[in-house]
Amino acid sequence: MTTDAPPPTFDQLGAPDTPLARDTYAHAARSIPVFILNHSVRSYIYAGAHAQNQGLRPDTDYDDELLFLSCVLHDIGLSEQGNGDQRFEVDGADTAAVFLRERGVDEARIAVAWDAIALHTSDGIAPRKGTVVALTQLGIGTDILGVGRENLPAGLADDTHARFPRLDLAYALSDAIVVQAETKPHKASPMTFPGTLLRHHLPHGAHPDWYDLIAGAGWGDRPVSAAARRRAETPEQVGTLFMEYLAAGDVEGLVSLYEPHAHFVPTPGNHLVGTDAIRAAMHQMIAAGARLELRLRDIRVVDDVALVSNHATLTGVGPEPVISTTTEILRRQPDGGWVHVVDDPFFS
Repeated sequence: MTTDAPPPTFDQLGAPDTPLARDTYAHAARSIPVFILNHSVRSYIYAGAHAQNQGLRPDTDYDDELLFLSCVLHDIGLSEQGNGDQRFEVDGADTAAVFLRERGVDEARIAVAWDAIALHTSDGIAPRKGTVVALTQLGIGTDILGVGRENLPAGLADDTHARFPRLDLAYALSDAIVVQAETKPHKASPMTFPGTLLRHHLPHGAHPDWYDLIAGAGWGDRPVSAAARRRAETPEQVGTLFMEYLAAGDVEGLVSLYEPHAHFVPTPGNHLVGTDAIRAAMHQMIAAGARLELRLRDIRVVDDVALVSNHATLTGVGPEPVISTTTEILRRQPDGGWVHVVDDPFFS
């Protein structure tokens, strides 16, 4: 083990000043970038503050050294040595277990550290795995997302940030996870936290979400609320279904004709993006008594993408009909149905 003088963590902040804690800190300092190291130490500090708020005493109600080890090593899966073929939390837990085992830590304590590291992004699970695991996740959550920051002692966060600067931690850490996942996509399966981050950095549809997975399962399951709705089997049918759903006042039917991040222009200059905004616009159109007539003008289909133009006549939203030539980009979905990516009646 190293015999270097203890860093400020031990001298000034009440961390356990043991050979194992010093060795672990030194190992982390060599292995991970400073923004992750600072985050790891801050997580321990906040975990200790939360423990005190809960009336928990270090080394009486919980293993303080083990809490420090777990916090300092919790992102070791983002190091070069920790970058294996599993999601980074599990790679980190395995890497930390090897490190601790080599230093003679007993298996029962290693198992606790493994859980704390592997489960630190798992809401609802970590708090059920014991005090050290729960405190580790809580301290990390405070430093990343501000979870429970209102319960910290006055001035603690400012003092901690002065000693261990944030360095844009939340975004820098997200980028580090994505860099690993882009190189090894199997480290970021769709239903994991790394998968959520990776999806945000890829073109829409490139990384499936839950509904993409069940649509591609091959069992033919359909949303219960949409059992009576038909999907557009061809690009031409999208317009037909839009007119049908609008006439029926079926808001969710209309929304089902758009991808989650689709663009929609209901009126000139009013550019909407995403399901919530599109749903609100459809509610307004239905409340106004809108009716739409679409006549196909032209269409181009290339593989799973279609460019469609319709002659459109919209009534019920003003004293005079709104006549336009639409520009629509459609995409075939995993279930075979076609929906809008872009719907702009006023692009031309």
